[in-house]
Amino acid sequence: MRSDTIKRGFERAPHRSLLRATGQIRDESDFEKPFIAICNSYVDIIPGHVHLQEFGRVVKEAVRAAGGVPFEFNTIGVDDGIVMGHEGMRYSLPSRELIADSVETMAASHCFDAMICIPNCDKITPGMLMGAARVNIPTIFISGGPMLAGQDEQGVKSDLITVFEAVGKRAAGKMTDAQLLKLEQISCPTCGSCSGMFTANSMNCLCEALGIALPFNGTLPAVSPERHELARKAASQIMELVARNIRFRDIVTAEAIDNAMALDVAMGGSTNTVLHVLALARETGLDYPIARFNDVSDRTPHLAKVSPAWDGPKQWHIQDVHAAGGVPAILAELAKRPGVLKLDAQTVTGKKLGENLAHAERRGDECIRDVDSPHSQRGALSALFGNLAPEGSIIKVGAVDQHEMAFRGPARVFDSEELATNAVVNGKINPGDVIIVRYEGPRGGPGMREMLALTSMVKGIPELSSTTALITDGRFSGGTRGLCIGHVSPEAAEGGPIGLIRDGDIVNIDLSARKLDVEVGDDELAARRAEWQAPAPKYARGWLARYTRLVTNASNGAILE
Repeated sequence: MRSDTIKRGFERAPHRSLLRATGQIRDESDFEKPFIAICNSYVDIIPGHVHLQEFGRVVKEAVRAAGGVPFEFNTIGVDDGIVMGHEGMRYSLPSRELIADSVETMAASHCFDAMICIPNCDKITPGMLMGAARVNIPTIFISGGPMLAGQDEQGVKSDLITVFEAVGKRAAGKMTDAQLLKLEQISCPTCGSCSGMFTANSMNCLCEALGIALPFNGTLPAVSPERHELARKAASQIMELVARNIRFRDIVTAEAIDNAMALDVAMGGSTNTVLHVLALARETGLDYPIARFNDVSDRTPHLAKVSPAWDGPKQWHIQDVHAAGGVPAILAELAKRPGVLKLDAQTVTGKKLGENLAHAERRGDECIRDVDSPHSQRGALSALFGNLAPEGSIIKVGAVDQHEMAFRGPARVFDSEELATNAVVNGKINPGDVIIVRYEGPRGGPGMREMLALTSMVKGIPELSSTTALITDGRFSGGTRGLCIGHVSPEAAEGGPIGLIRDGDIVNIDLSARKLDVEVGDDELAARRAEWQAPAPKYARGWLARYTRLVTNASNGAILE
């Protein structure tokens, strides 16, 4: 066993003495058992993680019952919703790297035989995936589970994005303070990851298709008693992976990532998944270019429209996806179309993906459509290219209304999210405008801030909600909908074309052709580039200063080099 490095031989007597002091060694036979890391992420400030202390105890007890010796440690966590719209958001994406480094450090230095990761929200799941890829030991992911949607007296459901968009309505005078307060009080009713198909739930669902989590990991509600039973199954299954030496990179292959992205575009997942999957591919040593996402999307139908998207007059939440059969039901529908999934991919169940889907059942015809009646024949995410984004950009096309599939308008250029938000609040944005928010990329931000406050405010103003476009080298929340294009690469801070665009330049968006262009000639762009000067870094010391020096752009997953 890998853990023999710290527990076998007379030379390791000091090590064993310290191990006894932890209280985890309960008798001499424990030194003959696999040492299992429990990588938890309990913190009080994130509602998706407040219950993970008790959840971690369930996992630890189940590991011991299955014949392993559990050792728990925690990562940090940043709540994207709480840090949204202020300086704190600069730390969100960088926290992914700290989490990956922490997982690698703990698992590698202590020679654990295997690991169970307990993430849930925001950058914690991708950070743990990246760290697990580095250490490459048998690993299972079991997340904390999604939050239930809020519901008012009339039975109308709401979620966090409802509240963010209500702020825009309040700013426009379309909602009273009392109405906003009511939404605030009911929209996040339980612990768990926010109840739509936002980044957290997208990533936890993707873990199923990736093969690194058990079925229903992504959709079984946090408050469901069955969540603890799923945790016990994960604890038992990690022992089989140890026995068979099935390691992380045996499961996470390029083909497994194709499966994960097929699920993503079929269910309309967050645009942030692209950023995290690119980072995971690089940590796993795989060549997975951003253009490959379009290849997956071309062969994958869009089967589910989950919040923030609307399915006509209805809006579905993760609990509805679970009731309709969960991720297995979506994958089983996709499997009916040859070539969409790699069904022989290995999973943590010890079986191939196709075997896992043998008994999957889609319940009802509304939330999850059958493969022959999709919302569209092409998946819900697209990578756009053009002279404004030579290395790519990302949009959740499944959350865009049909009339917005082509858009042409004058640029309104802002060098920060705050300047753009002030323009919206003060009525300086007109229908037909293309709002450009730049110097918000991984390096320029730094931290590639999400702009949910800005996008929700625009969506909350009826005159602008479907008559403007928003383009940035930063990111959008998984809760963003509409004509919002992010991850523009190269970013402004490295001299990308988005840093050269000027007020009044005409921007042309064609989602069907996956094109993003500015109607400025090559000679003029070259002249502007010759005049351009890189801005001074915003931070001279501390973590964000180091991050600014090391981070790559979004087309490379914003990893550190």
